[in-house]
Amino acid sequence: MSKRGNIKTSRKQIIEYWETCQDECELSVDWAEAEERCWRCGCETNRKLDRCHIIPHALGGKDEPANFVLLCKRCHAEGPNVSDPEIMWDWIKSYGVAFYDTFWIHMGLKEYYFIYRRTVREEIEEIVKKSNRSYSEEEQDRFLKNIPEELNKRVSIHFGQHYLNVATVAGALRMIIKDLANELGVNLDELEQKEKLPISWWLKY
Repeated sequence: MSKRGNIKTSRKQIIEYWETCQDECELSVDWAEAEERCWRCGCETNRKLDRCHIIPHALGGKDEPANFVLLCKRCHAEGPNVSDPEIMWDWIKSYGVAFYDTFWIHMGLKEYYFIYRRTVREEIEEIVKKSNRSYSEEEQDRFLKNIPEELNKRVSIHFGQHYLNVATVAGALRMIIKDLANELGVNLDELEQKEKLPISWWLKY
C-alpha cells in the first residue's frame, strides 16, 4: 500500500462525476446543492463536506472522482469501510429523506420506537383514545408539525458535539408525549403496561 498523501480530487470533480450516473431521486440531496449538503443526511454544514473514500485507501482505493462521496463529519464517521463499492451507495440510498434538515429528526423518531416500542403517532393515537376526548387528525398533524420547535426548547448540545444526538431527540419527544398525556388527563404509565421483554429483545437478526 502506498503512503497516503493529501487528496487531490476536488469536490467539484466528485459532483460532476456522480451527477451523470446516480439518480438524485434516491438521495437526500439534489445535485444542485451537493457541495453544501451531506449526501447521506441532506443537512447543511458550516464546514466543507468531507471527501469520503468509497473504497478506503488502506484497501487500495484510488484518488479519483469515482471513489469519493461527500459527507458531513458525522455521517463520514458512520460510513462503511469495505472493498465493495456498491456497499457505500446501498448505505447512502437506504437513508434517503424527502425533505432537507429532517434526517436526524427521523432518526430520533426511530430511536423513540426502539426505546418505547411504539411510534410517536401510535402514542398520540393511544393517548387520545384513552382520554375519550375529540382530537382530530388535523390537530394530531399540527402537534407533529410543532415537534421541531418544541424540541429546541427542551434540549442542549452535548459538550464536544456540534449536533443533537438521536438519544437526545428521542428523550425530548418523550417529554412532549408526557405533556400531551398530562394535558388530556391520561396516565402514560398505565397506558403502556405491557409484558416485560427479556434483555436484548431486539436481537432478532
